[in-house]
Amino acid sequence: MKLKNLGKFVATTAFGAALLLVGSSAISAQGNSQWAHEKNRVRKEQKQWKKQQKQAAKRYRVYRNDSYYQTDQRGAQLLRQAVENGYRQGYQSGLNDRRYSRNSGYYGSQIYRNGTYGYQSYVDRNQYQHYFQQGFHRGYQDGVNNQSSYGLQSNNTMNILGTILNGILNLREH
Repeated sequence: MKLKNLGKFVATTAFGAALLLVGSSAISAQGNSQWAHEKNRVRKEQKQWKKQQKQAAKRYRVYRNDSYYQTDQRGAQLLRQAVENGYRQGYQSGLNDRRYSRNSGYYGSQIYRNGTYGYQSYVDRNQYQHYFQQGFHRGYQDGVNNQSSYGLQSNNTMNILGTILNGILNLREH
């Protein structure tokens, strides 16, 4: 009788050990899968961070008044925004002057003279004003003359043409 119980005990122990081995290998495989997923996620984040650092490290030169103004990717983007903001504000001002038969011209606008709509102190204020006013002047001409010589309407917003924007900024990567 004791031998029969011993056989059952050995069989039960072997079966339990087999279940434990199968269960631990399944858990191990799941853990390895999670580890690989986490490793891939970290690699992607590192790659994206390096790409952002490389973009931020790009340097640009803006040529204006026989001299160069140096800036980085963020500064270049803010100067682009200055031209675009100026164009949109000028277009609205021109439309309003046309609608109400005013003939004050773009230089009569307080927004034009101030030239700091949307300004961020990351770039030189005089540079921002210059490019804002360049955009404003062109936007005003389009608005007051009801034309699209310098820009196009997209998604109910007037945007300056890329060729005009590039001609105004004259950005050079270096």
